[in-house]
Amino acid sequence: MDNEIKQGFRSGFVALVGRPNAGKSTLINAALGQKLAITSNTPQTTRHRFRAILNMPTAQLILVDTPGMHKPYDALGEELNRSALKAFEDVDVVAFALDASQPFGKGDRWVLQQLELARVKTILVITKTSLASSAQVEAQVKSAHLAYDFVDTLLTSALEGRGVQEFISTCMELLPMGPAWFSRDSNTDQPLEVLVAEFVREKILTSTFDELPHAVGVQVEEISYVEQRNHYSIEAIIYVERDSQKGMIVGKGGSKIKVIGTEARKDLEHLLSASVYLDLRVKVRKNWRKDAHQIKRFGYAE
Repeated sequence: MDNEIKQGFRSGFVALVGRPNAGKSTLINAALGQKLAITSNTPQTTRHRFRAILNMPTAQLILVDTPGMHKPYDALGEELNRSALKAFEDVDVVAFALDASQPFGKGDRWVLQQLELARVKTILVITKTSLASSAQVEAQVKSAHLAYDFVDTLLTSALEGRGVQEFISTCMELLPMGPAWFSRDSNTDQPLEVLVAEFVREKILTSTFDELPHAVGVQVEEISYVEQRNHYSIEAIIYVERDSQKGMIVGKGGSKIKVIGTEARKDLEHLLSASVYLDLRVKVRKNWRKDAHQIKRFGYAE
């Protein structure tokens, strides 16, 4: 951390919160101009509260990605909510993400009730505007402002790049003067093991259906790097809760896990700018989502 406060330099933390699948991770990736947070159409994709760091000449903006807040049905869900609520602590700004294509409802009101307790500057970020009509967007803005007093409102479409720079600029303007909290060459506070596990889990989310994605946990066993070859060797285990789920991930003759591994490896090679060998195995750990100890082992607990 650079403790020296340079004249005119702003820095601080902006927590993105909202219901599951509201587009928080996609917006963070668009703001950084690279993929760090995993995304999918599956609710509760994000399980880690991690920081993405955007370094600019006159500011350091730390975007805190959080799990979608929802009514929990198991110990994992309770832990994800706890992680999201924890994000309100010690941040300078909260960005409430509201999906333009989904009606404003009880879940959104519940999240905003939690924000009332935080007493922090909050901006409304309407996401996925490319999927909604002007009337839908207008209705979302009106409903949200009736429920909460926001300091600003932004309309975004992260996939099309609309409103992303305005989001960055607005956050910067609300940040206090301060030092660079992280090294100026850092882009996240997450260790490589967590990024690898999440990239693998993303490919499982995009290739499987029903309840299986929520029953999946990924744990990295070993990472080794050969500098002369600029090559990573990575071993990871995919855990599921039942034997039938293991078969769904492995696929006939290992076809499904081969695709998962190939797609995850491509993303990792892009992230690391190096060649990657990725070895994936699948094991059964029954009912791990109900076991607080196992949840902590996967790194999903505070």
